[in-house]
Amino acid sequence: MSHDDQYGGTGPGHGEVGGTGQTRTRLPDSPSDPYPGPRRGPRPSRGLITAVGVVVLLIAAIAFANQNQDSPSTPQSAKPPTTTSTAPTGTTPVDGKNGTIPRGFAHDEQGAQSAAANFAVVLSSDGMFDPVRRKTIVEAVYPPDVAAARQGELDRVYSGQNFLSRIGLDAAGKAPKGLTFVSRTSPVGTKVEKIDADTASVSVWYSSLFGLAGEGSTNPVSESWYTNTFELKWVNGDWKVSTFTQKDGPAPVGRDQNAATADEMAKAVSQFGGFTYAR
Repeated sequence: MSHDDQYGGTGPGHGEVGGTGQTRTRLPDSPSDPYPGPRRGPRPSRGLITAVGVVVLLIAAIAFANQNQDSPSTPQSAKPPTTTSTAPTGTTPVDGKNGTIPRGFAHDEQGAQSAAANFAVVLSSDGMFDPVRRKTIVEAVYPPDVAAARQGELDRVYSGQNFLSRIGLDAAGKAPKGLTFVSRTSPVGTKVEKIDADTASVSVWYSSLFGLAGEGSTNPVSESWYTNTFELKWVNGDWKVSTFTQKDGPAPVGRDQNAATADEMAKAVSQFGGFTYAR
């Protein structure tokens, strides 16, 4: 059914006036008013207004539907979409946790991407600055033959006094009294670089919040953007990290927003929890 069939008439504005089909004669303006007001333009018919409204709603519905689709089937200057499409799957990412660290990722492409996203979060968390929590993280994320070597390397990096003092922490990795240390990562997306039966290379694009929140902080919380590429191995029924590299960006243009106060940022960090990330 066309818009004209649905709303009457043979085209916009062609329906009957008042339903009578009669014509009306316009009389000349009264000569008593030498400065008549401006004449009103013709009013659109109800049929035209309704038809235009339907078209606008239809265009909006099409635009909304397109937002929920995968990459277009024939994108310009790009290859057709593959299984690494950017649309989220909604599938449960894991079936268990090792402490607060997700585990039990699926032995497939989606599981590798979910694992990489969660590893990016935990390896950039404030737990890496605490010796006890760091050991737990390393043992959960790395395979046994890699964990021992990585543990020593990471202990040297995160326990270095120059490094800790530069970011405002004490020798134990603690923030000064009255301040809250923030080191939190939010993955934006993942991409499989390559994958086979028991190994995978997955890149994770993410934003990072880092600094000290609170009055008097000399290292206020700021945002950065990075991409980590994880080399994963399937070990003892789960994905583990053998190594990874990091590069800056891509960083979006910042919006013109007022920065939060020190108190607002400290409260946000303590009141808003993190997530388990999935492909």
